[in-house]
Amino acid sequence: MGTMAQQVCVVLSTAEREALTAIVADRNRSRKHADRARIVLASADRQLPQQVAHRVGVSRSTVWRWQQRFAESGVEGLLRDKTRKPGTAPLGAEITARVVALTCTQPPHQATHWTGRAMAKAAGISLGSVQRIWRAHKLQPHRLRTFKRSRDPSFAAKLADVVGLYLDPPAHAVVLSIDEKSQIQALDRTQPGLPIKPGRCQTMTHDYKRHGTTTLFAALSVLDGSVIGRCMQRHRHLEFIRFLNAVERQVPAGKPIHVVLDNYATHKHPKSLPSRMRGCWLGWRAIRAGPSTSLRPRPPGSTPSRTSSPR
Repeated sequence: MGTMAQQVCVVLSTAEREALTAIVADRNRSRKHADRARIVLASADRQLPQQVAHRVGVSRSTVWRWQQRFAESGVEGLLRDKTRKPGTAPLGAEITARVVALTCTQPPHQATHWTGRAMAKAAGISLGSVQRIWRAHKLQPHRLRTFKRSRDPSFAAKLADVVGLYLDPPAHAVVLSIDEKSQIQALDRTQPGLPIKPGRCQTMTHDYKRHGTTTLFAALSVLDGSVIGRCMQRHRHLEFIRFLNAVERQVPAGKPIHVVLDNYATHKHPKSLPSRMRGCWLGWRAIRAGPSTSLRPRPPGSTPSRTSSPR
């Protein structure tokens, strides 16, 4: 029957039987203690190990184990577990400090940042241990926070002016953020594809043909997120002025228009903006109020991070 076969014959005294019966009847006892007591009581009644295992709902090896434990330690041996060998020892303070110090250095092999597996290999520990150390010390090597500092002494006031246009725009005004994407490849498939239908997915050819490049001008409405877009063949001040005229035609008459745009050369052309505004600003906020148009400079360096990047 193997090494775990029954090797003891359970014989109970009156006191032991009463103690085991009390354990089974005690509803405040844990189930494992009650099952062990049932195993010993059934074994004392000369039931076969298979019958005891089926009655209690355990395996035969469990029956043999607690028969042996009772023979060695009595009733008290059923109420406590044997001490086991400890699992993997916790990492020492020296290893933790080494992982933290390595994380703050340049990674090997011209890598951009430390990865969990690379650190685990370098420190000789598991990936999970590296991740726990990083989590405990709030280290995130894969993240990068960008910043930009301005040397303009009036930066704070100018930044508040531009950001305020987004957060608290003037009443009855239209606030637009304008930008463009040039050198967009105009591609087309060599043959027309078939539309989707039941039992067949949409199809298209794997190859394509080029039709040059195009430029996308777009104006995003800060209020509702609607976009006014135009594609044009070239990217000059003439196309930019045509796009501004198209935007103006779609805005209701009499509404002031506030435009936020960057410092691209097309935007600084003398015919695009008044010559007095051609300078080293990062951008302008153009305000149209009826027939007149006035411009205010946007602060240099007003794109501090990814989380807040006013155009």
